[in-house]
Amino acid sequence: MLKKISLSLTEKDALINVAKTLTSPLRVRILQMLNERSLNIHEIAEKLNIPASTAAINISILENSGLIMTRRQPGVHGHMKLCSRNCDTISINIHESTYNDHNVITVPMPIGQYTDCDVQPPCGLVSEKSSFNADDDPSVFYHQNRGSAQLLWFSRGYVEYRFPATVLSSIDLVSCSISFEACSEAPFYRADWPSDITVWINGREIGTWSCPGDFGDHRGVYNPEWWSDTLTQYGHLKHWQVNRQGSYLDGNHCSGVTLEQLELTGKPYITVRIGIKEGSPRCGGINLFGEKFGDHPQGIHMSFEYGQVKTDED
Repeated sequence: MLKKISLSLTEKDALINVAKTLTSPLRVRILQMLNERSLNIHEIAEKLNIPASTAAINISILENSGLIMTRRQPGVHGHMKLCSRNCDTISINIHESTYNDHNVITVPMPIGQYTDCDVQPPCGLVSEKSSFNADDDPSVFYHQNRGSAQLLWFSRGYVEYRFPATVLSSIDLVSCSISFEACSEAPFYRADWPSDITVWINGREIGTWSCPGDFGDHRGVYNPEWWSDTLTQYGHLKHWQVNRQGSYLDGNHCSGVTLEQLELTGKPYITVRIGIKEGSPRCGGINLFGEKFGDHPQGIHMSFEYGQVKTDED
């Protein structure tokens, strides 16, 4: 399963970091070697005929840019780093928003803080420290400690969240966005397990992502140590955006629903529903990741992009 790193001009530091990393022929060669299999630092140094210290420095640069990941494994003389690729493709979006980072307000939401749900098994919740001990029982979604959930999954149904709308009274809203890490839900994990994952805002269907599978080919970067390697490991970070022209998924038009149609100012909160639409041709379930699971350190983020701050005269 291909894993992609998406970069844009609005994320200048990450873009420059990756670009600088790839200017080195040595680091490009290391990436080519990791196409074949995982290698430790001593194996890389030996194959390239370079000092182990040089290999270690370049591995650190590759890891900091997100191009590779490392895991410690026992060796003859203590522990050593086992290196593997962390992506297959890199995409760069050179269309930069008219508004800068100072014109965006982001509201984070833990995945366990849903206000409504209707799920079908297989389903479950786990926190950073342990399971809620009721796998495949939908009643666990009403557990009194569900707010600490860091990974949740279900085969059909939805979870729904309420985001505060108070900020909208003081800004000239240009767009609103939702982002989260997710994948399909298969027994253990399975790369070819498609699922149509849909997002609704204030009851309006924004768009559907056809996720190709349930991912487990490498260990999730933020997964706790107790989580088994045989289970789902990570998802893809997806971005839904609604502006005055329509709705977009990762920058691609996905529906004609506009910002005005969402009626965001009618209530003190905005509802966001994430789930599997009834009658969908690909009902492969969903895994939804919190900041302590998967490859991305976040739960659900709702962002508001605005042109200017309103005053009393407005």
